[in-house]
Amino acid sequence: MNAKMSAATDRARELEVFLSIAERGSFSAAGRTLGLSASAVSRTVDRIEERLGVRLLLRTTRTLTLTAEGQAYLTTAKRVLTDLNDAEQSIADQGVPRGRLRVSAAISHGRLCIVPVLREFSERYPDILLDIGMSDALVDVMSGQADVAIRFGPLADSLLTARKLGESGRVIVASPAYLERFGTPLLPEDLHQHNCLNFNFRRAEPVWPFQKNGEHFALSVRGNVEANNGETLGQLAADGVGIARVGRFSVAQEIEDGRLVPLLEEFNPGDIEEIHALFVGGVNMPARVRVFVDYLVEVL
Repeated sequence: MNAKMSAATDRARELEVFLSIAERGSFSAAGRTLGLSASAVSRTVDRIEERLGVRLLLRTTRTLTLTAEGQAYLTTAKRVLTDLNDAEQSIADQGVPRGRLRVSAAISHGRLCIVPVLREFSERYPDILLDIGMSDALVDVMSGQADVAIRFGPLADSLLTARKLGESGRVIVASPAYLERFGTPLLPEDLHQHNCLNFNFRRAEPVWPFQKNGEHFALSVRGNVEANNGETLGQLAADGVGIARVGRFSVAQEIEDGRLVPLLEEFNPGDIEEIHALFVGGVNMPARVRVFVDYLVEVL
């Protein structure tokens, strides 16, 4: 160990000693905590005070009192030691899967596809604390709002790493009760006569795409209900409120149960949304992020 490293180690030890004195209230109690003699603790304080040129502690036979300078030094000691511990934990986490893992997922996909596979992951990696946030609003992974974000559709250029998890098609659905009451649309243009439920966030398309005679076209639709996730729109459609165009995964069970009926399938343009996990990659990527993304690729 060179002189600079030795000095840094000594300073860190001094901070630990001083913090222990302030917490325990005496040299002897601090010494017992740290495995040092009371005289060794006292010499450490003397050395700090001599180097700084100020008195940090007022000592009597019975009490120890922090001076104003001592209080300032204590505040700094706490901050430095906390930062040091956090830095070491961060480095350690790169090799061992542990720590808090913040995951952002869309509401429907998160509830229907991500949450059902988390039990096995949590059993496989019990030292990882899963922190799940479900919202169709986009989070900023680069700024630290999440460690992993599950995104649908085209990806914007960024410094993030992306791994494909799968694909999702779209389907137009309505309930048998709605169709019995208002009729079944046979052509895309028939939707002008129906209550079409839509998404309310900015990235939603204001039109529904179709394909007819080998040509793609977009049809404007209108309705009196909007929502921010496909699962809600699917539920509204199943309740007979109107017709919805949503990710097939979000209404697969309702279709299987007969609560929803696929419509205009011969005009489905076959548009597919790719699903990716986005995260900050590179050599410093924590192990908890790596194993989680690997797991999603494995099970999805």
